[in-house]
Amino acid sequence: MLLSFTDAAVDPLWKDLNLELQPGELLVVLGPNGVGKTTLLGTILGTRHLTAGSVRIADEARHHIGVIPQQRMFPPDLPLRARDLVSLSAAHGVLRGRKPPKGDVDALLARVGATGLAQRRVGQLSGGQQQLIRQAQALAVTPRLLLADEPLLSLDPGVQQHTVSLFAELKKEGTALMVVTHDINPLIEHVDRILYLAPYGHTIGSVDQVMQSEKLSELYAAPVNVVRVDGRIVVV
Repeated sequence: MLLSFTDAAVDPLWKDLNLELQPGELLVVLGPNGVGKTTLLGTILGTRHLTAGSVRIADEARHHIGVIPQQRMFPPDLPLRARDLVSLSAAHGVLRGRKPPKGDVDALLARVGATGLAQRRVGQLSGGQQQLIRQAQALAVTPRLLLADEPLLSLDPGVQQHTVSLFAELKKEGTALMVVTHDINPLIEHVDRILYLAPYGHTIGSVDQVMQSEKLSELYAAPVNVVRVDGRIVVV
């Protein structure tokens, strides 16, 4: 167990959350805007406090939490290259005045498909390109736990597929992933469980257990239809 919530709550968003995340597990967090999905990640990072219950991070993961934050653009005039930002993340914990080996930064950029962006100023990159740099920064801590908040936004289909493949590789390496998203379909082949946060409660289970019309209708206190079309899940 790398992460656990016990009777956790952030009033008035959600309460009575009991959840354990295991190594090599990919948990997707779904739900409408305003139910506290990003807040959930904040309670793990310590930027938001629980109003009840507890959250525990295993010692092996505490200093190896990678974060891909929700997209926000870097300032256009930020005088840093993409490789500079990744280097700063990779140097975390390195003795003062030292830099990570150049090859380490190159490998991180290559793994996320951003080698060609290394020398470009980050403020001049597109939103999707900036997200790739944030992916490389997250991997720089050698994450045992990866938290990702809408990591597929602004990515074209090819880059989305590369990112999903990266998440699948991390799973195989034993990294636990918690991914907040509005669309489960790009990730569906690799999802182990869903945490669905909704206005009238939450539920946790496999894709088939959670993505049911009856289950979601209970969580919304209104009729909800879950339709499967060509292998995709559509909620209407």
